[in-house]
Amino acid sequence: MQCAVIDIGSNSMRLTVYEAEPSHFTILFKEKIMAGLAGYVAGGALSQEGIQCAITGLLAFRQALKLLKIHDISVFATASLRNISNTQQAVAQIRAATGFEVEVLSGQDEAMLGYWGAMEDLSMTDGLFADIGGASTEIAAFSHGELIRAESYPVGSLRLYQDCIKKILPGDGAKERMKKRIQETFGAMDGFPPQEVLACVGGTSRAVLKLARKHFGLSPSCRQVSAEQLEQLYAFLCRGDRDALELLLKLVPERIHTLLPGMTILRYVMRRLQVCEMVVSKYGVREGYLCQRIQRKS
Repeated sequence: MQCAVIDIGSNSMRLTVYEAEPSHFTILFKEKIMAGLAGYVAGGALSQEGIQCAITGLLAFRQALKLLKIHDISVFATASLRNISNTQQAVAQIRAATGFEVEVLSGQDEAMLGYWGAMEDLSMTDGLFADIGGASTEIAAFSHGELIRAESYPVGSLRLYQDCIKKILPGDGAKERMKKRIQETFGAMDGFPPQEVLACVGGTSRAVLKLARKHFGLSPSCRQVSAEQLEQLYAFLCRGDRDALELLLKLVPERIHTLLPGMTILRYVMRRLQVCEMVVSKYGVREGYLCQRIQRKS
């Protein structure tokens, strides 16, 4: 069967169309809109402008799916609609304007589905999982192929940028503000055992891998970035000189303002949990949703 999954995230909205069978799937089509919904939150509520931005994106996706003749469509939201005070109002307005029934995932569900999606791609039985989004970060631990702990933390790359950075790239003051916010939010991360490998999904991790491949001359097929390489890349980008800006603008221009905040979160997690290497999965929460919520029903 052919089906579509739409993910309303805090930084981006993503549509993926699949050819899905009970035991496997193939990606047929992908589209992304950098909506930046976390930027429309004021006083804890998503503004009418933000709700309309989500509606506009969904209507664009609906038109694309109409042309593709895809009728089996699932829509979910993560921290974009979870971590606001007017969730029910936003969901109701979106339903009325688009006809889409939006499932708002809990933080733990997002972590679990992200983990299951990553494991569709990575052959890992033990380790840690991380998904750094725009307004939240999900961390999970697994052992012998089983999930043993999953948590969601209300801090992400876009939210950190908005709250801590006054310019495009962070200065020394912004770095200290980000560090303080991250430490207050994550704390000691009790319950997560140190591990050598961190499985990563999400835009921040994919951007880090893309930049690392270019900066260190890694193979296009490389999926791993060492903790040392991450530190070196972060230091290079923080210089904010012409070479650093050119690398960002050439490879990840849409993340020029959120990448360093996202990397700051990633560095904290890897340091705190004594991770030696991150490995980036090509799948994530949408594939986890497909496998756990759609394929299991068919």
